[in-house]
Amino acid sequence: MEIAELSYALDTFYFLVMGALVMWMAAGFTMLEAGLVRAKNTAEILTKNVGLYSIACIMYMLCGYGIMYGDGNGVIPGISLLTSADNAAADVIAGGDDAPYYSGLSDFFFQVVFVATAMSIVSGAVAERMKLFSFFAFAVILTGFIYPIQGYWKWGGGWLDAAGFLDFAGSGVVHMCGGAAALAGVLLLGARKGKYGPLGEVRAIPGANLPLSALGTLILWLGWFGFNGGSELMISNVDEANAVSLVIVNTNMAAAGGLVAALMTARLWFGKADLTMALNGALAGLVAITAEPLTPAPLTATIIGAIGGAIVVASIVMLDRKFKIDDPVGAISVHGVVGIWGLIAVCFTNPDSSIGAQLLGIVAIFVWVFVTSLGVWYALSKLMGIRVSEEEEYEGVDIGECGVEAYPEFVEVPE
Repeated sequence: MEIAELSYALDTFYFLVMGALVMWMAAGFTMLEAGLVRAKNTAEILTKNVGLYSIACIMYMLCGYGIMYGDGNGVIPGISLLTSADNAAADVIAGGDDAPYYSGLSDFFFQVVFVATAMSIVSGAVAERMKLFSFFAFAVILTGFIYPIQGYWKWGGGWLDAAGFLDFAGSGVVHMCGGAAALAGVLLLGARKGKYGPLGEVRAIPGANLPLSALGTLILWLGWFGFNGGSELMISNVDEANAVSLVIVNTNMAAAGGLVAALMTARLWFGKADLTMALNGALAGLVAITAEPLTPAPLTATIIGAIGGAIVVASIVMLDRKFKIDDPVGAISVHGVVGIWGLIAVCFTNPDSSIGAQLLGIVAIFVWVFVTSLGVWYALSKLMGIRVSEEEEYEGVDIGECGVEAYPEFVEVPE
């Protein structure tokens, strides 16, 4: 077998395995969110997550991939419906003599699990009070159209890429996109009943299963090695193998730095070690390093993650207490606010970056996703409603939306 064929096989296998790790992040988001909602809303959040993953896969196959990697003028992408990975992705990726070789289908698989990640961010933020099928309707639009268009601007060779905007694995394209869509939904949806008192006081609504949330965080931590490591796109030579190794080490160190910083920030601020803040700190570190995990040294990656961990604690508290934005899992802060920090942090380690290009990308992605998402959420609110009734919210959306409880305390068995 020739060297080129061996490289093709190795890079294709590497891409598929990295994609499988990213798909495993769906389990992480599912467990994290299931642990942070109340018991009466668990079955519904589980249904949301398995449903959105399936919708994302289908919509990205039908049109999303063709939009994101099809023809266009740099700003407006071409619309290519029913374009499969067979003809939308060439086996040989253009880029000169050193271009990577891998199956176009492996590229499609790797990309489709990314769009599902963006949609997963939304589910936790709108938990416990949104209608299930309104959420699914929004998932169709985000994964099929909103996400692919801004993805085309950067990763599809569009105008943001030409402007020098850098986003290695998606602090902006994936995470800030999901955070912006979530913010738009939460603003229209409103807070959960009882979250804020008549005098503006904030009332904590603890989740039902913190062990499950801790497990979900560790699953996400593992899956992120595929998220960032796979974004190097190939591994079949010495330089690329070393690059993938550095990316994975930096990803791990940023998560560790984020967790420790969030834990210490919470300890100094609240006087107690807050597990939920620690978990979100690890995720914040991961989001922060995702924009550029290749150019920092491991110590620098740890610091970038640590700053993200400190930012997420302050952001969660501020959004909750000052702006009365009710986000049960902290998704807007973790993925949106820290996603912005990650994009800015690129300028500290990558000499090819510029703060102007990074700020341009931040504004463009946020405005596009927030405005279009707000419009879709508003349309859904008028067409089918987006919020469950007060009675359903009180009883739990498990019964009202799914007809089944995740934790039935008593089941009467007929004699």
